[in-house]
Amino acid sequence: MIDWNQITIMHIIDLVVVALMTFYAYRLLRKSGAVYLFWGIFAFVAAWLAAKYMLHLPLTGALFDQIVSVGAIAIIVIFQSEIRTFFYNVGARFGYGLSALRQTRKEEALKQMMDTIAAACISMARTKTGALIVIERGQELAQYEDTGEKMDAIVSERLIENIFFKNSPLHDGALLIRRGRATSAACILPVTSRQDLPQQYGLRHRAAFGITERTDAMAVVVSEETGHISVAVGDTMKRVQEEDLAAVLLSAASVA
Repeated sequence: MIDWNQITIMHIIDLVVVALMTFYAYRLLRKSGAVYLFWGIFAFVAAWLAAKYMLHLPLTGALFDQIVSVGAIAIIVIFQSEIRTFFYNVGARFGYGLSALRQTRKEEALKQMMDTIAAACISMARTKTGALIVIERGQELAQYEDTGEKMDAIVSERLIENIFFKNSPLHDGALLIRRGRATSAACILPVTSRQDLPQQYGLRHRAAFGITERTDAMAVVVSEETGHISVAVGDTMKRVQEEDLAAVLLSAASVA
C-alpha cells in the first residue's frame, strides 16, 4: 500500500517529469507511425513496475529486469531515427531559447544606452551646451578614433556632460561610441561639402553630415546657439523634440 504521508514535493515533480517524457515520446512516435509500438512498450513497462514495486514479485521482477536490460538496447536500435529527432528538437529549442535570450539582452542594453544619450543631450540642450555624438552602427569607425583622445568607458549621462562641458579640453570635436562603449573624444570628422544646408547649421552640423555621408553611422547634434537637438542619418538631418529623442535614436540604431 502507498503511504500518502511520505509523499513529498519531489515525488510529485518526479511524477510530472515522467509524465512529460512519456507524453513527448508518444507524440513523437505517433508522428512517425509507430504508435502501436509505443503502447506495447508502455504496457510492458507498466507490468514491470507493477510486478516489482507494487505486487513485490521478486522472481517476476528479476525476469523483467533482464528483459529491460536487453530491451533498452533493442529500443535504441529500433527507434534510432526517432531518438535522433527527439534530441535534435530538444537541442534546437534550447539553442533558440539561448539565442532569444541573448537578443533580448542586446535590445535591452541598446535601449538603455539610447535612453542615456537622450537624457544627456536633453540636459545639455537646456543649458545650450554644444555637443556632437557619433554612434557606430554597421560600418566600423576605428579610423576616426585616431583623430581624438582614446578612452574605453561605459556610456553614462555624467560622462557625456563632462566631455562637452564648455571648459573641458575635450568639448571640441565629436564623441565616438562603438559597440556600446565611449571609445574616443574630441575627434575630428570630415565636413560635408554640401552647399544647400541652412545657414544656421554650424560646424558641428556639417561634421555630422560629413560622417553620415561617408559611413552608416548616426550623429546627434546639440546646437550651442539654439539648444536644438538634431539627428543625422545618411544624407538627412532632422530636428527632434526632447520627448521623442530616445525613441528616434533607438529606432535609427535598430535599423542597422
